[in-house]
This record gives sequence, structure tokens and C-alpha cells, in this order.
Amino acid sequence: MATWGFGLRAKSMLALLLACLLALVPAGLIGWQVLDSVRNHFGEAYARNLTLLKRQSILAPISRDLALALRQADSEVTRQWLRDEQDPDKRALFFKEAEGYRKDFRSHSYFLASAAGLGFYFNDDKKGVSDQPRHLLSPDQEGDSWFFSTLRQSEPYNINVNDDVHLKITQVWLNVLIRDGDRVLGVSGTGLDLTAFLQEFINTGEAGVTPMIVTRSGAIQAHPDPALIAINQAASTASQAQTLAGQLQQPHEQAALAAALARAETQPAEVATLRVHLDGKEQLLALAYLPELKWHVVTAVDLKAARVLDQGWLNTAVGALVLLLGILLLAFAYAVERLVLRPLKKLQQSASALAGGNFDVSLPPPSRDELGDLSQAFGIMATRIRNNTEELEAQVLARTQALETANQDMRRAHKQINDSIDYASLIQRAILPKQQLDQLLGPHHFVLWRPRDVVGGDFYVFRSEGERYMVGVVDCAGHGVPGALMTMLARAALDHAMTQEGIAAPAAILTQTDATMRAMLQHCELPRAIATNMDAGLVYVDRERGLLRFAGAKIGLYWSDGQEVGEIKGGRRAIGDRRMGSYRDTELQMQPGTTYYLATDGFLDQAGGELGYGYGNTRFAQLLLAHARLPMAEQADALDQALESYRGEYPQRDDITILSFRFE
Repeated sequence: MATWGFGLRAKSMLALLLACLLALVPAGLIGWQVLDSVRNHFGEAYARNLTLLKRQSILAPISRDLALALRQADSEVTRQWLRDEQDPDKRALFFKEAEGYRKDFRSHSYFLASAAGLGFYFNDDKKGVSDQPRHLLSPDQEGDSWFFSTLRQSEPYNINVNDDVHLKITQVWLNVLIRDGDRVLGVSGTGLDLTAFLQEFINTGEAGVTPMIVTRSGAIQAHPDPALIAINQAASTASQAQTLAGQLQQPHEQAALAAALARAETQPAEVATLRVHLDGKEQLLALAYLPELKWHVVTAVDLKAARVLDQGWLNTAVGALVLLLGILLLAFAYAVERLVLRPLKKLQQSASALAGGNFDVSLPPPSRDELGDLSQAFGIMATRIRNNTEELEAQVLARTQALETANQDMRRAHKQINDSIDYASLIQRAILPKQQLDQLLGPHHFVLWRPRDVVGGDFYVFRSEGERYMVGVVDCAGHGVPGALMTMLARAALDHAMTQEGIAAPAAILTQTDATMRAMLQHCELPRAIATNMDAGLVYVDRERGLLRFAGAKIGLYWSDGQEVGEIKGGRRAIGDRRMGSYRDTELQMQPGTTYYLATDGFLDQAGGELGYGYGNTRFAQLLLAHARLPMAEQADALDQALESYRGEYPQRDDITILSFRFE
């Protein structure tokens, strides 16, 4: 028996030892993951710092030459000569001053191209100093296209890599416009030798690191491989193969690059990073923007090839960590098996029976240690669980029945509420003067009425007296059921006011409506949070006299003939506001072919677009101007589609009403 017991313990220990050894496998994987994380972290920091250093090393010398070129282009001596190139004194003075600039430029060279005479002047140490043009520029010569493209640009300067076929040199040119007020007299500047520029600023000699410079559009302007550099970007568009995006094969990486370039331009002090596949390898791109030069400095780092870290000490540290973890696991496994697992196995059968729902378990004999207390607690727990289970089953049955009854009552109440709201919607639509408008105005009008909920707080009105009639829109405070109830009060007050004042005085109708609403609500004790005001816009139309008369309470009258658009503002205060408003009539002559619009603020305040801003008055006016000459039905569809396109995924914020009419 002793031998058998020893063999069993040996097998248990061997199993635990194997388990601990197997635990070393994930420990090793974790160690490598930690190493990779550390390398990625330091790699990103390395790429960011290297990019910032490159940006500074490029910015300082080029900014100096650019500042000198801007000063030379802004010189009054330069402008005076270009106004009269044949004057020998002005010519001599210019070239005398230009010689001073040439000595200060980094390349000891400068150029000037005249917009009037088309002469291209260039002086440097190799070609000497001359006051005669090196050649004449022509718009028919492809090599001169940079000049004519620069003359048309609005920005004061551009930086362009160009192969000058006349001078037989390839340089990074700083092209600065020479302006005399609004008139462009020519282009001047300097150049940096491309080979020297690449050697000094781009070639690092570090393995796994590829610095480059790209334009805002992504065209490569500096790269260790000269074949990838896009020449003459001032006058043409770079081929896809000479852009940074063209080096990426996956569309989602190209989109991520475009987003990173845009983000770097908005945050020039920061360095944007992203991972891409470049040259068949996964690499880290770090981008920093130079707003002064309109260039992006980009560093591509192959984290596996670049010497970001000294990996030897990391490997040693990870190995030591794995070894220490293995020793701790072995010690822990032995202690757990000896002190905990073996005694607990005796309680396994009892616990399994208890988990299976058998509460009459057979427990081990009690002892005077913690396991004995655990055995006794098992017995007490089994008794309590049995009692609690029976009690809970009875409670669950009773509560299930009560919940089902409550759900049935809730479904009935919900159906009644929905039926009531649908019925209210039918009533609200029935009081709208749609048929009257269709009969009298026909195809010369349209109405967009889109409540936010089933019912809403917007409505429109129409009343006719022969060839004279009144049209208007009203926006009551609130929406949904409260807004719909307010429309009932507002409609009654408006009808009363039109009966009292007639339809020819919109301002008097608004004033009378305001008084009626205040009289109806003055004895109601309403909380301050409940708004009872309303916006309104009314137009009286006299077809015989060709006259329109408008008055509004926070609603204006828009008009457009397709050539221009305008708005007649309404009063600044709503009807029922805490401070009483003042309204006045505005008369204007009826213009055939002009479309008139009354709109509540639901359209103007609708959130949408990329940033979730409201549609706004300016965008609304431009929309009306673009579609004012369309037939009215097509206008309605165009406005509806424009709103849906702008709204996107944003919910409708408020009730929307637009009433439009025209006279042919």
C-alpha cells in the first residue's frame, strides 16, 4: 500500500511539473510580445524625433533663402526696373542690388523672369554675372510651363523641383511672385542643387530609415531614389508612381495616408504616425508639416531593420524573467498540491453532488482544522440552499404571473395611446388647408410639411376672398403631442384675428393673435419651463393690384428669381413672448417668375454635415437661388433631397414646414 501511495504521489507531482513546464510556453510568448511592444514604443519615439530633427534641418536653411527671396521680390528697385525694363539706370541699379542678394543666397545664385519682356535672367558663380537674359520664355515650351503656371497662382510663392532644359540644371526652386498692387510683374527667387540637397538633408546612411519630402497633394519632392521625385509640380500633376500614395498598394492605407497628411496640416506642431506596407515591408511612417514651405517631411522606418534598440540586453532580461517565472510556478504548484488540492479532493464528491441538486450530501467526517470548518459549512449551506430554492421557485411563479398581467395591461395602454396619436394626426392634417391651396394655386405652389413626430407643432394657413388671399406658416413651441395641442389654440386665435381684422393687414392679425393668446392663457398657472409662444409669417396677396404685403414674428419671407435671392425679416419677438412684440407690414410689388418662400426654423436648424452644425440661413438661401426657376413640384423634391442628404444619420430635430408660391 505504501508503495502504491508513493507511486500515485509521484505521478501527481510529475503531472504538476509538466503543467508548469507547459506554462513556460505562454510565458515565453508574453515575453516576446513585451519585447515587440517595447520596440514599437521606442520605434515610434525614434521616428517622431528623427522627423522633427529633419524638419528643423530643412526649415532653417530654406526658410532663410525663402525670406531673402521674398525681400528681393518686394524690393522697390526690382519693381521700378520691371515697370520699365529698357531704362539703363534702373537696370544697372537692379543688378547691383541683386548681386548683394546673390552672395547671401545659399547657392550664390538667383533668377528673375519678366512677365512683360519674358526674359529669364540667371546669375551664379559658374555662369557668371550678366544683365542680359539667358533665354526668352514661351508658353509653347513645356520647359517654361512652371513660369506661366506660377503667374496664375494666388499664393505669394511656391517651391518646385524642376529640370531647367535651358540652364541644364535640376534644382529645388523657390519661385516668388513680384507684385505691383494687383499686377504681377514677374517671378524671382533662387535654387538649391538637388543632388546636394538630397545628400545633406535626405541621405542618412541609417539602415531601415527612408526620409522624404512630399507636397500637400502627396507628390514626392525629395527621396533617396531620384527616379521617384516628381519634377515641375508648379505646372503639372505628378504621376501616381511619383506620389507617396502611389507607393502604397492597399486602398485603405492610401486613405489613411490622406487623413494623416490632412491631420498633420491642422496640427503642424505634432507628428502624425501610421503603419503601411512600403517596398514590400511593413513600415512606420512619421509625418510633420512645414506650413512655411507647404511641404510634409516624412520618415519611413522599418522597425525590424532600424537599430531602434540594443536588443541584446532585452533578450537577456526576457530570458531571466521567463526563468524566474518558471521557478515561481514550480514552487507555487508544489505548495498548492501539498496544502490545498489534496485535502480539497476529499470534498469533491460532496461538492459535485451539491452542484447536481442533491442537497442530502454525505460529507467527510469533521476535523479540527479549516477543512473541518469547510465541511461543516457545506452541510449548513446545503440545508439553506434547499429551503431557499423551494421558496424562490414559489416567488418566481407568482411574480411571473404578475409580470405577464402587467405586460398585457401595458400593451393595451400602449395601443390606446398610439391609436389616439394616429387619430390626432388625422385631425391635424384635416385642418390644414391643402385642398384650398391646390384648388386656387394649383401647380404654382408647394408645401413641405414634415412633423418630427406623428403630430407636430407646425401648421400653415390659407384664407381667400376672391382674387385676394392670405397664406402663412406658424411654428408653435414644442413638438409632438404638446406642440399639436398648441396648434389648436394658435389656429383658433389666428381665425379670430382674421375675422376681426380682415386679411389685408398681416401685422394687425399678428398683433390681434398675440392679444388673443395672452387672454386665453393669462389665468392658466403654467410652469416656467413650458413655452407657449409661437413664430408666424403671413403674406397678403392682391392679384388684381399685383401687391404683396408681409408681416412676420421671427419668420421672414424669402424670394428668388434664379439670379438673386433676398429675405424680408420678420419681427424680432414671437407671439406670446414674455415681452410683447411689435409687427409691421412690408409691401412689395408682385414679380412674375419670382418664387416666394415662408419657412419655419426646423429646416434651418436641422443638424447634419460632417460636424453636425445646423443647415443655416446662408446655405438655405443658396439652395433657393439654385432651384428658384424649377417647376414648383421639382423644387419641393430638390429641397427635400437636399435636406435628407445634409441630415445624413442625424435625427430630425424639429418640425419642418415650407410654403412656397409664385406668379407667372
